[in-house]
Amino acid sequence: MRNIEQCMKSMKSMRWMMIAGVAGLLAGTVSQAAAKPLKVYILAGQSNMQGNVNLSTFDSMAGDPRTAPILKDMRGADGKPVVCQKVWISSIGCAGDDTTEQTGKVTVGFGASKEQFGPEFTFGIYMEKALNEPMLIIKTAWGGKSLITHFRPPSAGKRVFNDFIKEQWKNRFKLDVEEEAAKNNELCFVTYRLMIEHVRKVLADVGRVVPEYDPKQGYELAGFVWFQGFNDMVDDWSYRDRDQPGGYAEYGQLLAMFVRDVRKDLNAPKLPFVIGVMGIDGMKDVKPYMANFRQAMAAPALLPEFKGNVVAVQTALFWDDDLGALQARAEKGEKLTAEEEKRLKAGVSNQAYHYLGAAKIMAPIGKAFAEAMAKLQKTQ
Repeated sequence: MRNIEQCMKSMKSMRWMMIAGVAGLLAGTVSQAAAKPLKVYILAGQSNMQGNVNLSTFDSMAGDPRTAPILKDMRGADGKPVVCQKVWISSIGCAGDDTTEQTGKVTVGFGASKEQFGPEFTFGIYMEKALNEPMLIIKTAWGGKSLITHFRPPSAGKRVFNDFIKEQWKNRFKLDVEEEAAKNNELCFVTYRLMIEHVRKVLADVGRVVPEYDPKQGYELAGFVWFQGFNDMVDDWSYRDRDQPGGYAEYGQLLAMFVRDVRKDLNAPKLPFVIGVMGIDGMKDVKPYMANFRQAMAAPALLPEFKGNVVAVQTALFWDDDLGALQARAEKGEKLTAEEEKRLKAGVSNQAYHYLGAAKIMAPIGKAFAEAMAKLQKTQ
């Protein structure tokens, strides 16, 4: 009998040791999960990356089956814009000058004003859903900047101006060609350098932006989203053959250099890149220069060296033809019906070159960027 009691005690002891061992393993697993590097995403570009979409256009998404589900993810139970609980942001270029920083958890208000948002809003929402872990967005966006000058990658060297530009300076504006070339070249690389400097500044002290960050876990540069192009697209001085196939070839070449230079300067050789291809005016009646520019923007993704780590997202797919047509008619002074006026007021808050300031357009674009980024990371 005594032997049986001793045996039972021994079995109980072994059982508790097993439970403790499993608990220890689980704790170790949790600790390892908590120690995963913080994923960092860089979002860069000009005014459409800044974001000129007013939250007043949220409601226009409700009646469209393509955007109604996205709207549900954009609003909390209280009806207000959702705040991402695991996604922090450091943003410059949206606060009235080039370098004033805005920080916090991702929500509406990190656009061109406190009532506006850009791709970062739904990008943050859907990256949070995809990864379910803390992450940081570093956004650097300035309106009216070009790739051929301001965001010019250092490896491209200074600009060499074509004969048409020189002729305009000399004969039309009576300017000294050499002086103008020097002045314009002073603007080269400026925004590129601001972007790199800010990214480095944030990464040097991540805890300043992400209070919960543990330096022991470190960080991982996980992706880059480029959303820019309007200034280059409308620059018919620099791109003299823009209406001809290949008229924007230089833009595509510069963008490929940009990818290489960013990876080099941030010491991230395979940093995944998502290129948001300009999609203003959508897919109908696309002007030749627009089609050529879209082709040039997407070109780097086709290069063998970028296979599997650079992807182009065609934002024209998310253009809203109804809102675009209403805006165009209103600008021409045409009389709209009461119902049309209502749709226009509810859905549009800016000009066409800012994707109409329409949540119906920008929200799906940010979501598409997130989906493309998540896919790139899976393939890597």
